[in-house]
This record gives sequence, structure tokens and C-alpha cells, in this order.
Amino acid sequence: MTTSAAVMCKNADMSTAFSGRPSADDLLVLLAVGRSGRFVTAAEELGLNHTTISRRIAGLEQTLGGRVLTRVTGGWELTDLGREALAAAEAVESAVKSLAADADGNRLLEGVVRISATDGFSAYIAAPAAARVRRDHPNVAVEIVATTRRASQHRSGLDLEIVVGEPQVRRATATQLADYRLGLYGSSEYLREHDAPATVEDLAGYPLVYFIDSMLRVDDLDLASGFVPGMRESVTSTNVFVHVEATRASAGLGLLPCFMADRHPDLVRVLADSVAVTLGYWLVARAETLRRPEVAAVVAAIRSVLDEQRGTLLGRE
Repeated sequence: MTTSAAVMCKNADMSTAFSGRPSADDLLVLLAVGRSGRFVTAAEELGLNHTTISRRIAGLEQTLGGRVLTRVTGGWELTDLGREALAAAEAVESAVKSLAADADGNRLLEGVVRISATDGFSAYIAAPAAARVRRDHPNVAVEIVATTRRASQHRSGLDLEIVVGEPQVRRATATQLADYRLGLYGSSEYLREHDAPATVEDLAGYPLVYFIDSMLRVDDLDLASGFVPGMRESVTSTNVFVHVEATRASAGLGLLPCFMADRHPDLVRVLADSVAVTLGYWLVARAETLRRPEVAAVVAAIRSVLDEQRGTLLGRE
């Protein structure tokens, strides 16, 4: 939410101006809670306290004659009535933002966009995309939470989630962004000492660098290890950067994202025709979140970076 909108909520008379008609300030409070899923986050954004947020939501519900929020694990989600009210809240916010423009009349974007993504995507896709957004819109801050997990059923505190594999989500939009490929790699030194496997059957004699099986929470990544049957575990980790560095240190053969491994000349891909696992990156977000101009700018930047790296993601030379 813009600074001007936050000031509006903080300083204006928060009482309902007309019976049966919600105030613009109450709607902006709902907007902040609906986007973050948390009263505390909305309170920090608007410069209010938690009690005031709760009281304004209660007043809005009384005015509208129904619940606008429902309690879920870890926060709050909009009800059907809440989503209707949110459309009005977005119109209010848009009107406020239209007052902020540069000398050429272009809208000035501001706000915080929080992204959750896998480690590799965070470093090589989300980070450069965030830098582009910052160059074009200095008042937009991008927070990147690096984690490998399934899509959340309740997206409290997150604007965008990037996950591996098609997610099953409710009250959210899931869109495929791009495919990427895993390949099997060994360090030059390791392959000099142990020779490269000639067939998939030979892999039974090699140690595998990959995720910790018991801690892996992404089904598609779990299936990926099925392409290297019989390999015994070597160094395992929840972080793909550890996989890359352990493979470079000759811990064994690593099942690695090509767009990460191919950056290192000391890593050599083996059995490229036999071991090639294609996975998909998917974007998950609430529809109302995607309508925010600052979020749309981040999504556009991510798509631009992905388009530029399409071949790299698939391991093409």
C-alpha cells in the first residue's frame, strides 16, 4: 500500500461516515489485511496498532452485514463478501495512487513485494528480476525468502510463491512460468579418478549428491531421484547450492539443475541423453495480489529474466 494511503488510514477520522456505507479508510485496512493475511503485518504497514485493525474490521463487517475475513492456519483469508469489498478497496487505493506521479505523469510505484522461491530460482531469477524492478521503481522493495517446499494453502505474509511442479491450491492462481532441467554431473577431478559411467546401470557404483530424502517436501523433486536408480547417498542437503559445491568437491555425482551446474567449468555432465529430468516452475498468488501494480511489475521482470534464460534453464549449450 502507498505511503499516502497509509497516512490516510492513520490520520483520517476512521468512523463510518454514513450508515450502511463503508468508509474508504476501513476498506484500505481490509486491503492491507487481505494481502498480508495478518493483522500485525497490516498494522505495521498502516502505522496502526493491532487493536485498531481488529476494531476497524469489526466495524466494516457490521456495516456490510457479514464476515469479510475468516480465520485460517497462520492468519486470515477473505470471505466471498470480503473479496467483493476488496474490489472497492482496490479502487480506493488506485485513486490515491493516481495522485502520485512523476513529471511525465507516470504512476510512481511503491510498496513491499515478498517472494518465496527455491534457492536456485531465488539467486538466478528472482534476484536479477528484483534488481530490474528497483532500477525502474526505487520505492518498491522486494523481499526474497529462499525455501524449497510445496505451495502453501494459506499464503499469509507472502505475495508470490514460486514452486516446483504443478501445485494444488485453493483461492489462488497457479501459472506455469518455465521448465528447467536436472542433469547428472561430476567434477573433472572426480571423473579422472573414477571414470565416467558409460550406462545408467553403471550408476549403482557411484554415490549421489542430492536432497535429504526424509526432509524433501516437493513431490516432483522426490521423483527425480528415480532417474538414477541404485545410487547410494553421499552428501545430502536441503540446499541446492550445497549440492553444487559438494559435487565440485568430488563427493560423488550430483543431480543438479543445469542452469546452476553449467556455470562451473569444473563440472562435467554425464549420461546427458539418459539422465535428463525436466521439471516446471509455477507461480502461485492470490488474484487480488496479482492486480497490485508493484506485484505486476515484479512478475513482469521475472518473466523477462526467464525468457532470456530459457535455453540455459534446459541445459542447452
